[in-house]
Amino acid sequence: MVLKVAITIDDKVLRVVDRWVKQGRYPNRSQAISACVREKTERWKRTRLLEELSKLDAKEERAMAEERLAGETWPE
Repeated sequence: MVLKVAITIDDKVLRVVDRWVKQGRYPNRSQAISACVREKTERWKRTRLLEELSKLDAKEERAMAEERLAGETWPE
């Protein structure tokens, strides 16, 4: 489903969007802006896991892994 929304956008950014439309990269402003939001959303999905992993305590994770390995050696 596609919905209409109203946005406020910086005039410099809108000039770039208009240039893309004039160059034929997108048929209109709406599709250009939608493509940008889609791309940003996909990029966020890819980096979200890295953000969450950065919150982990490496020493604590290693201790839990070693406990799970029960006598096996931890790779260097």
